[in-house]
Amino acid sequence: MRLLRDLKLDEVFVLDIETVPCVGCHDDLHDLLKELWEHKCHALRREKGWISHHDHIAPLPDTLHAATLFEQAGIYAEFGRVVCISIGRFRTAPTGELRFSVKSFYGHDEKKLLQEFSEVISHRPHFRLCGHNGKEFDFPYLSRRMLINGLELPPHLDTAGKKPWEITHLDTMELWKFGDRKSFTSLSLLAAMFGIPTPKDDIQGKDVARVYYEENDLPRIARYCQKDIITTARLLLKFRGDEPFGDEAVQYADEATVLMRRS
Repeated sequence: MRLLRDLKLDEVFVLDIETVPCVGCHDDLHDLLKELWEHKCHALRREKGWISHHDHIAPLPDTLHAATLFEQAGIYAEFGRVVCISIGRFRTAPTGELRFSVKSFYGHDEKKLLQEFSEVISHRPHFRLCGHNGKEFDFPYLSRRMLINGLELPPHLDTAGKKPWEITHLDTMELWKFGDRKSFTSLSLLAAMFGIPTPKDDIQGKDVARVYYEENDLPRIARYCQKDIITTARLLLKFRGDEPFGDEAVQYADEATVLMRRS
């Protein structure tokens, strides 16, 4: 891809986020949010064709009740929250070899991890953000949660009023679409197509809430998130026609610099 051949890799942040429902279960929602979640579920049922305009008073299958559907709440910024952000940077070693540096921000205090992440990327406002489905999920989700937490948006996410060509975000899923708007291709599938190791060799996105609320294992979630950005970075290189870096080229942040905030 010509666009990517001219890309300055050392001015790209590759990122991925992990999110969970705002509380551990539907019963923990306060009354107003329960009511608003029910409204959201009703809209989802109509959107997905689970009910018609004429049978909404019919009994619903258990799988369509608001309490059961709450497992999906983490994908909506209004009913979820961020528990991990991983970012990666391409670097060139003095010997000319490509390196990829990885850092994660994770914890129970969402505002603090969002603030720490924002401070890091704000120091490099000319960098481009890259993610897989980042334009539809990660970038807007981060922006919404920052506003909810009363934080100022970093330049990369402050896109209100900008023209489409002024927004320089990269999205490996969008690049793969080649204009086909109805297509969704997972990171795992693209990794398989290009011979890149799968990032889903431990847990998957649907497991994150369980690992967070039941196992309280944030480091495991961070490792999963890091695998996603490593895979996305390798995929970006493949799209450029370059060979991806190996595991030995990945440099992780020191344990002392990894942000862990516990309530």
